[in-house]
Amino acid sequence: MSAESATPARWLSPDELASWLPVGGLLLRLPAALDAQMQRDSGLSHFEYLVLANLSEAPQRTRRMSALAALASGSLSRLSHVVKRLEGKGWVERTACREDGRYTNAVLTEAGWRKVQQSAPGHVEAVRTLVLDVLTGEELAELGAMARRILARLESAEPNPVAARPAPG
Repeated sequence: MSAESATPARWLSPDELASWLPVGGLLLRLPAALDAQMQRDSGLSHFEYLVLANLSEAPQRTRRMSALAALASGSLSRLSHVVKRLEGKGWVERTACREDGRYTNAVLTEAGWRKVQQSAPGHVEAVRTLVLDVLTGEELAELGAMARRILARLESAEPNPVAARPAPG
């Protein structure tokens, strides 16, 4: 593709850049802070906690692995490795799906339920301290709406809308 036919870069305006830079910082620092709190207080990664917490909220504390991966915002491969570690600690079991044997379910054990109950208060306090306490109710509702729109874009039919664009130059 020649330089003349390339799509011109859509540079950020000063106002867009002033808004985007703090979002970029948030995307890096918040997950690290949540992970550090979880590691310090419970010996879990934040992703491991999300897996356990999602199972704790499911009927019979059971979810298909594929559904659990989506809820925890991770790949099936990453989830499989994490569930293997959680199985080793006695917190999760894998079972064949009764409704469709082609699927595997993850099941939270009683020991896993106790781990969630022990870990949840520290996590909730971190979420409150780092995010909720600095926002008004209206701001929190706006943040949730914005996050849902962005997630919908990320989950749209195009697997990676950025990668589908022609490269500049």
